[in-house]
Amino acid sequence: MQLSLVEVQCVFGGQPPLFADLSYDFVEGRKYALTGPSGSGKSTLLSIIAGWMPPSSGRVIRDQIDRISWVFQNPHGVGPRTALDHVVLPLLAQGYSRSDAEGTALELMASVELSVVADRRFSELSGGEAQRLMLVRAMAARPQVLLVDEPTAQLDPRTAASVNSALQAVSARGCVVIVATHDPATRDACHVVLDLGALRP
Repeated sequence: MQLSLVEVQCVFGGQPPLFADLSYDFVEGRKYALTGPSGSGKSTLLSIIAGWMPPSSGRVIRDQIDRISWVFQNPHGVGPRTALDHVVLPLLAQGYSRSDAEGTALELMASVELSVVADRRFSELSGGEAQRLMLVRAMAARPQVLLVDEPTAQLDPRTAASVNSALQAVSARGCVVIVATHDPATRDACHVVLDLGALRP
């Protein structure tokens, strides 16, 4: 698979470019931190990488990539469904039996300290719990590329460390993990840092 940015530029209206002539080759099994001040284009670049919006110029190469997952900063789930159901669903879609899917889902939830909320409805979760649940659901889908927007913004340091460890485990399976973050600990837990503030024209 190949994920590459080729001279990517993003401009909104008559404003100066958020970033310009951005070229980069992402490598499987690596975890990347997108850093920079608010407004530097971190979430925008995630959208471009995902194919949800086109760059103003340049192109994104996604060769042999058909599974991209995105964990948003503001989590969205199905209020009446349990936390466990949210993680089981992508496993069932991959052909798991219900019992195997539940076992695997519980293991994944344990990796980010969510076992205790497995039977709670999504509507009953705290913001941090809901965000971690969306991360686990994305992990269960076994993406080739995982995009994550501010995964530790609402978390205490110990829980944030568990999330960073889970992201490391995902990248170790050969996934490209790209994390937009302001958190120094999350940044330092990544293999590569791309500072969009430094790349601004």
